[in-house]
Amino acid sequence: MLLLALDTATPAVTVALHDGTAVVAASAQVDARRHGELLLPAVDRVLAEAGTALDAVTGVVVGIGPGPYTGLRVGLMTADTFGLALGVPVYGVCTLDGLAYAAEVEETAGGGPFVVATDARRKEVYWARYSDSRTRVTEPSVDRPADIADQVAGLPAVGAGALLYPDTFPDAHAPEHVSAAALASLAAERLAAGVELPAPRPLYLRRPDAQVPKNYKVVTPK
Repeated sequence: MLLLALDTATPAVTVALHDGTAVVAASAQVDARRHGELLLPAVDRVLAEAGTALDAVTGVVVGIGPGPYTGLRVGLMTADTFGLALGVPVYGVCTLDGLAYAAEVEETAGGGPFVVATDARRKEVYWARYSDSRTRVTEPSVDRPADIADQVAGLPAVGAGALLYPDTFPDAHAPEHVSAAALASLAAERLAAGVELPAPRPLYLRRPDAQVPKNYKVVTPK
């Protein structure tokens, strides 16, 4: 097994290779405006660090969000393209699940129930609750922090969204953004256990900022 994992659902552009046992190479850069520019060079770096070629990859893992429309689609379209070109399966993993899994590695969630929250902009967060680092107990949602204060009260939290709003998440910790290394490790673990992973389809949760203009001006030939 050689999994190529990538995620662009947060400001991090992150890529990793996993051989079924451990992460063999990884890269992460934080730049919310350059996902498309940074992703493919990051893939090249990771492959070079691992000393392997792209055609050795046996599966692609991609973070499916939730995340902003523009950034999220970069990773998903790239993953789909790699899957088609290589003839290998493409597996989706919820980006929040990757952050939850990484929280255990960094020992910031305390081993009990906690919340993952990423920055959704517009003064909102993408969030979900977890009973432990591998078990999500609510569906991903997008809300204003003040509106979910009662639902997350008393729980530690991880992610950039939690760190942005200390009034709602007073016990907030790193990691801020997801890492492809965590996504790859979680995917490899679930695949080895025979767990079916989600299809690589985006969790947008809301409409994109860009909208098709309404009431087009009608122009008729004279």
